[in-house]
Amino acid sequence: MNNTEKQRRFHADLIDSYDEEFEMEVDDRFIDGEASFSEEERLLRKTYFRELFRLQGELVKLQDWVVHTGHRLVVLFEGRDAAGKGGAIKRITQRLNPRVCRVAALPAPNNRERTQWYFQRYVSHLPAASEIVLFDRSWYNRAGVERVMHFCTDEEYEEFFRSVPEFEKMLVRSGIQIVKYWFSITDDEQEVRFQARIEDPLKQWKLSPMDLESRRRWEAYTAAKEIMLQRTHIPEAPWWVVQAVDKKRARLNCIHHLLNQVPYTDVEHQPITLPERVFNPDYLRQPVPEQLYVPETY
Repeated sequence: MNNTEKQRRFHADLIDSYDEEFEMEVDDRFIDGEASFSEEERLLRKTYFRELFRLQGELVKLQDWVVHTGHRLVVLFEGRDAAGKGGAIKRITQRLNPRVCRVAALPAPNNRERTQWYFQRYVSHLPAASEIVLFDRSWYNRAGVERVMHFCTDEEYEEFFRSVPEFEKMLVRSGIQIVKYWFSITDDEQEVRFQARIEDPLKQWKLSPMDLESRRRWEAYTAAKEIMLQRTHIPEAPWWVVQAVDKKRARLNCIHHLLNQVPYTDVEHQPITLPERVFNPDYLRQPVPEQLYVPETY
C-alpha cells in the first residue's frame, strides 16, 4: 500500500468515526427525504457537532490527565425519566477508554442487597486511582423513586438524609472528586418524549411500568427533588442543574461544565513510531475454511 492510499484510508476511517455521531442523531428511516431541515436547523446541527467533537477532544485530554495523576472522579447523573441522562453519558464516554471511564447503572436491589447497609452496593463501583465512574442514577434513588413509590420507610428516608452528606464528605476526604448533575425538563417535554418512545418501536424498550407511573406522579417527584436538592447540596459535593429541554444544548453544557470542574492539564506524550512489519520467509499462512466466514449479505 503506497503513501497516497494510506492517506486515503486514514481519512476514510476518520470520516467513518465521525459518522457514528450522525447515526445516533439521524433516524435512518428519515434519510430519503422524509424529513427536511431548514437552513437554520442545518447550521445549528453543524455547530452542535463541531462543538461536540471539540469537547470530546478535551475529554480525551482529561482522561490522559486522570491516568497520569491517579485522580479519582465520580459523576452522578440524576433526573426524571426521559430527561436525557443516558444521551449525555453516551457522548461523554463515546471516545474514552472504557478501562478508564466506565458507567455504573445498577438494577433494582435484590433481596440480599435490601438487607445491606444502603450504600454498600454502590461502594464496589467507586473508582480506583486513574478511573472515572459515571453513575446513571445513584444512591439518590432513595430520595427519588424509592420515596415516591414507597419502596422505603419514613425512617429509612430520614436516615438517608442524615447519612448521605457524611458519606460523600468521607469519599471526598479519601480523594474522590464528586460532581452531581440533575437534568431538568418540563412536564410538556417529558410527555413528548414518552409519546415518542411509545410510537417508535426502536425506543419502546426504554419504557417500563415504573416510567409510566412516574408520569402520573409528576408532582410527587417534583416535591421529592426539591427536598433532595435542599438537604444534600453541600460544599464538598454540590448539585448542578442542567436545563435539558433541548437535548443537544444540555449535552454540550454538561460536558463543558464537567471539564471546568476538573483541574486537568495537557499531558506530554512520547512520539509514537509504528514499527516495521517483520516478514519471516519460513512463515506460510494457512487458508481459513470457507464455512467459517460470515456470509457477505451486504
